[in-house]
Amino acid sequence: MKTLTILDGGMGRELKRIGAPFSQPLWSAQALIEAPHYVTQAHQGFIDAGAEIIIANSYACVPFHLGETRYQQQGYALAEQAAIIAKEVVKASKKDVLVAGSLPPAFGSYRPDLFESKRAFEILNTLFNAQDQHVDLWFAETISSVEEALVIVNVLKGSTKPCHYAFTLSDQVGESARLRSGELVTTAIEAILQEGNIDGIFFNCSIPEVIEQAILDTNKVLIECVINDADHKEKTNTEDSKQQISIGAFANSFVPISATHKANEAVQGSRDLSPEEYLQFAKKWHRLGANIIGGCCGIGPAHIEALVDWRDSLS
Repeated sequence: MKTLTILDGGMGRELKRIGAPFSQPLWSAQALIEAPHYVTQAHQGFIDAGAEIIIANSYACVPFHLGETRYQQQGYALAEQAAIIAKEVVKASKKDVLVAGSLPPAFGSYRPDLFESKRAFEILNTLFNAQDQHVDLWFAETISSVEEALVIVNVLKGSTKPCHYAFTLSDQVGESARLRSGELVTTAIEAILQEGNIDGIFFNCSIPEVIEQAILDTNKVLIECVINDADHKEKTNTEDSKQQISIGAFANSFVPISATHKANEAVQGSRDLSPEEYLQFAKKWHRLGANIIGGCCGIGPAHIEALVDWRDSLS
């Protein structure tokens, strides 16, 4: 089993918890604009808890949150600032922590119905260019559809850094995991494996209960790909690359999100998911092959610390 790496938790809710300015529609970008020392504090809290990867606070640096005018004027600069802050926090900590750039949903979380490929490429390419020189790897976060995933593949085609794709799932437990679009997870993974160089397949901003099936479905696709590659007469490195793909999860502590949810209209309801309860889910994911685990919205430093303590007990 691959070594387990611990990712950070959810930045937006953590900023709100520590008292940063926080409201809709700006979300986590508000602290970046008005009080960036809170962003530093939030990153430091996750590093102190033992996170080995932190994600830059660039999730809300898109027109959906900033508004079109502010995005045009400040979007690039804010995304770059988010990456620089994360890098500076790591440097000051003197710990071996990686900084991940974030490629968020261009038109709002959980809204595949709003997606526009051409405009999304423009927005995400801007965020890519703003962060690239300051980060060690990439996380495309909260991907809701196959179309969205394929646009991100094109954005990241020029990257020389590890690229990880994190899908958000329908919050309904079923025999097959599905994206927010209703498309099968297996369909999405097959699509990106055919088009891009993929270093990690993740599931984020979904309730913990649905991630187990998504990992099972991921394993099925990866195994089938390796078998098919082995059947080819041509000598390739594809089989090794499939086996090296990381699988990971960073779930939220939300109540299930309905298909009619409208992002930015209200703060999504949360439940009291203790670090111990979250850890039980993480143990299942790890047994199934997840080797990078952290948290999304509502998963704070206490949850990350519990993951770290458990991880350390495994060695």
